[in-house]
Amino acid sequence: MPKMDDLRDKYIDLISAAGDEAALEELRVQAVGKKGEISLQMRSLGKMSPEERQVMGPKLNALKDEINAALAAKKAALADAALNERLKAEWLDVTLPGRTRRQGTIHPVSQVWEECTAIFADMGFAVAEGPQVEEDWYNFDALNIPGHHPARAEMDTFYMHRAEGDERPPHVLRTHTSPVQIRSLQAHGAPIRIVAPGRVYRADYDQTHTPMFHQIEGLAIDKDISMANLKWVLEEFFSAYFGTSVKTRFRASHFPFTEPSAEVDIQCQWKDGSVVVGEGDDWLEVLGSGMVHPKVLEAGGIDPNEWQGFAFGMGIDRIAMLKYGIPDLRAFFDSDLRWLRNYGFASLDVPTIRGGLSR
Repeated sequence: MPKMDDLRDKYIDLISAAGDEAALEELRVQAVGKKGEISLQMRSLGKMSPEERQVMGPKLNALKDEINAALAAKKAALADAALNERLKAEWLDVTLPGRTRRQGTIHPVSQVWEECTAIFADMGFAVAEGPQVEEDWYNFDALNIPGHHPARAEMDTFYMHRAEGDERPPHVLRTHTSPVQIRSLQAHGAPIRIVAPGRVYRADYDQTHTPMFHQIEGLAIDKDISMANLKWVLEEFFSAYFGTSVKTRFRASHFPFTEPSAEVDIQCQWKDGSVVVGEGDDWLEVLGSGMVHPKVLEAGGIDPNEWQGFAFGMGIDRIAMLKYGIPDLRAFFDSDLRWLRNYGFASLDVPTIRGGLSR
């Protein structure tokens, strides 16, 4: 393992010498990107003994924070330099009174949303979107959810009001982002590899449920995709997201839209009432997954005799709670976000996704 002082000096010098934002972004990828030097060092924590990890973990986190701070400061300095050059060529009345600006930060759910899509983008997944007010067919029937399924009851799903004489199909506030998978299959066919992050709605409200929350679902369709590919994708995601090697456990389950289906648990242990991911003998359920059901492929216009693939879905809010040790989901939406500092949440100065990905 390279000495951290050497890594620090190397990247601090390179960042200081960066002449433009393109060079700065290249350094960010080299240092703290998914396959960057510092990120790879953090992944190695999972292979260390608890005593070694207790020593190296804080040092690597501090190094990563210092490099991120240096990158942000250099970007601000480059922006200031560009502005100064612009001001030299433009007239400015310096006698005008200054205007105050409210300081804000990116919401933790938005930050985790962007972080997740960035990780999956590195694995070749495009980002797909769809309507939040969805046709009943896309939300249920196309996903092989029968008419008697409990999710179709008004006590679980928000149905849109229909005026007298309205002959359109029933519409709902989507209960998951799975309809995006059907729309993407219809629009683009196979092969395809997408993730569908977005807001979803269910008639539920307690410590771990809110009427509006966020999900990210994944879909990969090709001719030889298997459950082994699904396991690899999820393990790569969790290792990148939590910054350490994370073991997974698949348990047989049932979902109407996949067959076979599996609940996925991640390795963890409980310390002082909090969950520590990537170590210990306990397991925590985090998502559902499986091989796409042939009827779902047919609904998307795909021949199940020629194509196959996997799908998965997880709650963005839930994995944000897990990463930052936040106990109550409702606090994301009805509290002053300054309380997040108590959980070690530090918002990014620069979003993880620039521009945007679409298919």
